[in-house]
Amino acid sequence: MPMKTLAPHDRPREKLERVGSAPLGDNELLAIVLGHGIPNTGALELANAVLTATGGLHGLARANMSELRRVPGIGAARAARLVAAVEAGRRTLLRGRHERIQIVTAMDAARILVPQFGTKTVEHFGVLLLDTKHRVLRTTLISVGTLDASIVHPREVFREATIAGAFAIILFHNHPSGDPKPSQDDVALTRRLIDAGELMGITVMDHLILAERGFRSLRDAGDLKE
Repeated sequence: MPMKTLAPHDRPREKLERVGSAPLGDNELLAIVLGHGIPNTGALELANAVLTATGGLHGLARANMSELRRVPGIGAARAARLVAAVEAGRRTLLRGRHERIQIVTAMDAARILVPQFGTKTVEHFGVLLLDTKHRVLRTTLISVGTLDASIVHPREVFREATIAGAFAIILFHNHPSGDPKPSQDDVALTRRLIDAGELMGITVMDHLILAERGFRSLRDAGDLKE
């Protein structure tokens, strides 16, 4: 429905000012981000088209600029605006950058990693670098691979840990399929890095496999037992 046919108090921006953001529908929030429509198509219609093309907000979180630009009316500027809005929202799920978070359980690590990497459409492998009290020093990406594989070498993993002065690390990578079940290669790689860590004097605490709606801790699940 074109904006001009909506009663003024029902237009998304005016509605936001009147009742706040919570009561607005996904399409209304998206219409506000888009700002305005195109000839013969209002912002609300354009927002509906984006949500239909991407499969809703969860799909939008995984969409890249090229995919968004396939939607009629979404050019480079609007696609960039949508991607930036999604990333800004994703980052609000993380704690303040300067707060040193202590990792006690796998869930503590997952709260940091799933919002950042759970929805990636290709595999990202990295390490969470920890100090002697298991507080987060930083998160470092080691490799970005294809849909089903990434190349990881112990040299690169422990170089990053050594540079940061890390006492321990947590390995992580995402499964774009959405299934966090580990493969045999995942388990073998983890054992290889645990062994390398023992030689380096850096503890590999766990390996988390991330998915859009969950994660799996290889250590908690017993996947690392012989």
